[in-house]
Amino acid sequence: MELDFERCYRAVDSRDQRFDGWFYTGVTSTGIYCRPSCPAITPKRQNVRFFPSAAAAQGVGLRACRRCRPDAAPGSPLWDVRADVVGRAMRLIADGVVDRDGVPGLASRLGYTERHLHRMLRAEMGAGPLALARAQRAQTARILIETTNLSMAEIAFAAGFGSVRQFNDTLREVYASAPSDLRTARGGQQPSTGAGTIALRLAYRPPLHAGALLDFFAVRALPGVDEVRDGTYHRGLRLPHGTGEVALTPAAGHVAATLRLTDVRDLAPAVARCRRLLDLDADPAAIDATLAADPALAPAVAAEPGVRVPRAVDGFEMAVRAIIGQQVSLASAKKTLTRLLTAHEPVDHEVIATGSGVSGQQLHDHRGFLGAEELLALPDSGFGMPVGRRETLRGLARAVVDGSVDLAASVDRGEAVRGLLALPGVGPWTANYLAMRAFGDPDILLSTDLAVRRGAAALGLPDNPTTLDRYAERWRPWRSYATMRLWRAA
Repeated sequence: MELDFERCYRAVDSRDQRFDGWFYTGVTSTGIYCRPSCPAITPKRQNVRFFPSAAAAQGVGLRACRRCRPDAAPGSPLWDVRADVVGRAMRLIADGVVDRDGVPGLASRLGYTERHLHRMLRAEMGAGPLALARAQRAQTARILIETTNLSMAEIAFAAGFGSVRQFNDTLREVYASAPSDLRTARGGQQPSTGAGTIALRLAYRPPLHAGALLDFFAVRALPGVDEVRDGTYHRGLRLPHGTGEVALTPAAGHVAATLRLTDVRDLAPAVARCRRLLDLDADPAAIDATLAADPALAPAVAAEPGVRVPRAVDGFEMAVRAIIGQQVSLASAKKTLTRLLTAHEPVDHEVIATGSGVSGQQLHDHRGFLGAEELLALPDSGFGMPVGRRETLRGLARAVVDGSVDLAASVDRGEAVRGLLALPGVGPWTANYLAMRAFGDPDILLSTDLAVRRGAAALGLPDNPTTLDRYAERWRPWRSYATMRLWRAA
């Protein structure tokens, strides 16, 4: 990725927080790398290099700044919205695929050879998949050191390191400190918050309209799965090594996250999914500037800056919600979904004892949504819906189980939409709704949606789908965010 030196240096000189996560500043005279907004004295031009990723900075021997903590910056909005191979690879690495399946597993998921994938990532990110995963492991380890009382050996295992020696060497190289020194620097042992419970901050680029997110989740919350209570969103999670729960509380400059995991190896995937759920890696300044250029949307943007697109932690859950929500009211959809969940008898979410560093805890408050195999096991009487819709859900579940449809956030969006449209009972609205919320496409306008059309009419815009589609060309590439604005106007 080409980084223009003058533009980057001006961002560093002005300590512009909007560029945190877009690039990293390496200072050769001190041997550290920082986020652009680091409050330290601006380094001289001749001592500065810019990098597209923390891994690239680490690759030339630089360590993370202890003052601005660059590894805790928001993710790059570029990789958040891009649908090409590199963007998909970055999402898979964030979800821990390299730690679980290695580089061969990552390459297989993307359909490329390891060598070609390495070449693409090096060209765009300045580092290969192993280095990018290593940087993430170091960040996960630091979070666990500072927020839990787990032993260093347990943290090394949970963060994805192959050995304690590798863990020690990596943290000394990245943070210029031994793991025990990192814990001491943060005040020694942390107060116990319960086995497997981790509290951390999720950074974002301001502004963030937290009320819009909480409103959206509140009216769609399902008993036992998720709820909004006292300004906090609670929900259950299905993760690669077990289950979990999260409480997300928006605050100034960050979202406070309290995670309760059955297996702490799931920390990195849980964080990645929570960030995507709240759309925390978006660039609201760019989005709002485009939408505010339209006089019809300008007042709404001025009144409510930073509206995000609520996304998903589970693609299958979102698909089931979308299919049941077709052409019915929210209240009716919630009633049907609740009946479906009640028919599924959930088991207690026992902890994973081996290597988890957690013991004796069960999760009862919020469970994850039922999976595809669990839906297929339900009797006909458990669906409580017309036969056609029931068979559409079963067809979807079978396609997910046999692999013909992939609903992960890292999929090829076009291929996933085509696969969905091939299923009986799945139409364009459902496929595009999933493209927007499950796959993260920033440029989807649901012009046939009744609430979108009502919102358009309320703002004095055309409410005919064809005419609205033509009008919405001016909102590219942020039509998903315009959809959210129209929903709120309705």
